[in-house]
Amino acid sequence: MSENSGGRATSTRLGRAIRTAGGPTAPEPEHREEHRQANWLRDVILGGQDGLVNILGIILGVIAGGGTQAVLLAAGFAAAITESISMGAVGWTSALAERDYYTAEQARESAEIDAAPEAERHEIRDIYAAKGFAGDLLEQVVDTITANRDAWLATMMDEELHLQPVEAPDIFRSAVVITIATLIGHLIPLLPFVWLSRTAALITAIALSALVLFGVGAYQAVTLVGDWRRKGVQMVVIGLSAAAIGFLIGRLFHTTVA
Repeated sequence: MSENSGGRATSTRLGRAIRTAGGPTAPEPEHREEHRQANWLRDVILGGQDGLVNILGIILGVIAGGGTQAVLLAAGFAAAITESISMGAVGWTSALAERDYYTAEQARESAEIDAAPEAERHEIRDIYAAKGFAGDLLEQVVDTITANRDAWLATMMDEELHLQPVEAPDIFRSAVVITIATLIGHLIPLLPFVWLSRTAALITAIALSALVLFGVGAYQAVTLVGDWRRKGVQMVVIGLSAAAIGFLIGRLFHTTVA
């Protein structure tokens, strides 16, 4: 086996199980960091896009409804602060719920291993048979994994349920990232109204919002998958279309009241 193929083997659940059970060790590739990077990007997009689109909708709604500059800024900064905190809290509670779900499923899976070990061994065998293992090699894989209960349980959580543990630092990080990203998203279209006239500020806010949305979509495509131009345009269309609803609602109220 080549050095590269050996590195790939040690990154699999089987490789980790063999190391846990006392087999040959090798440096652990930092795939966990890749997952964290993807989660970090998800949190930034979630908070930033939500904050930007939400405040742009409020701005357009206030303008369409005939609100003054003071009303616009008061509503904008109030929304920026309250929604940033709210989004961070949502990120915190959703991560806690994800951790609790993992813990509950882990307890259920552990009880099943205790109650019906042969059935659970058979599930391990089915999992790795589906991956192409057969004969004596398959039995060695099953024996290796089930020889260590922690590795056995971790394999069932990963390979059967496709669940990953949620660590406390990840929960805190997610909440902080979402809060900051949401606040920054709010400030991007709002700050021009602090220094510029209403017309100039509105044009600047829409242009900045479109530019940021395009950049987020393009970065997402480059970092993950997809065409960066198409993803960027898609993000702009979705974001500005959602914000335009605020303008329509404000216009409707202004017309109705007038």
